[in-house]
Amino acid sequence: MTRRLMEGSEAIVEASIAAGCRFFAGYPMTPFTEVLESFAKRLPEVGGVCVNAESELESIGMAWGALATGARAATGSTGQGLALMQESLSEITRAELPLVVFNMARGQGDYFQATRGGGHGDYRHLVLAPIDVAEAMQLTQLAFDLADRWRNPVMIYGDYLLAHTSEAVEVEPLRFDPLPPKDWAVDGSLGGSGRSRNVNPIGMVKGHKGIDPEPFWKRLQAKHDEMARREVRFEAEQVEDAELVVVAFGTLARFARYVVRELRREGKRVGFFRPISLWPFPSDALRTAVASARRVAVLEMNAGQMIDDVRLALLGSKPVSAIGGISSDSAGFGIGPLLDSENVRERVESALAGRELSA
Repeated sequence: MTRRLMEGSEAIVEASIAAGCRFFAGYPMTPFTEVLESFAKRLPEVGGVCVNAESELESIGMAWGALATGARAATGSTGQGLALMQESLSEITRAELPLVVFNMARGQGDYFQATRGGGHGDYRHLVLAPIDVAEAMQLTQLAFDLADRWRNPVMIYGDYLLAHTSEAVEVEPLRFDPLPPKDWAVDGSLGGSGRSRNVNPIGMVKGHKGIDPEPFWKRLQAKHDEMARREVRFEAEQVEDAELVVVAFGTLARFARYVVRELRREGKRVGFFRPISLWPFPSDALRTAVASARRVAVLEMNAGQMIDDVRLALLGSKPVSAIGGISSDSAGFGIGPLLDSENVRERVESALAGRELSA
């Protein structure tokens, strides 16, 4: 397989096509725009369709229609655009449609939005946060498989750095276990037969009068509970004897991991933990990883969001401090001074020494 130098946005699209995605709808918004442009260029070349919609509301509506036919389809935006999609995201989850969503976030301020959602009712999305372009290609293909396997939306949480960093990567279709047939798809093949199907978010069953929402909601809850048990992903490095464990996610974790390895070479007992799945959050794995640590430091580029999940996981068993913070460029795209290994090192060393960071 030939290695190619590609920006993250292009690589994500190539991985989506390798996974069988043939429909995409989106509205341009930096740093998501290049993902949309790449889909617009590549999908027609493989017999697919890409629509530059009038807004994010139309984008997710178009994706919903494509998904209902059984096609592999996706949409995306930045957190601002995804805010407009929240009602549809909750409805699509209850309709059990396998949507893949790409959030090319402006920094890491969308963690709450990605893991909690802003729609109504009880629903959950699987959320995967790649550390670099190579992992983004793998997780993108995994996202389409998981979406079909669970009949549930899956989000890839990226950012400006991921979308615009170029790396030499191989585009190779990944193999997964066989999927169940899409015997729920409304593809028109049963029209007029008396056996037509419907896809809806309220639990309506063909041939039954009215709806019975409670059993429907409980069945979805049971599915999400099973997803939470089976789809936990994380990376832990040099935590066995660590005095301090640094927890970070996404592209910022790449800087944290570099700093931890550098400090280890100097004999300092620092460990690294990275949630790859933001939901389900790897709580059990984190508790195991920090068992020997004296303290835990959370590095994220926001006012403090993932730190809530870290504290919930540890329940006061270890002191948890924030060593990240809001850090952005003048355009608000999330490329701030925190994305620098020297700055990250200074913060990690302060946490190791037990010093509080100044605001």
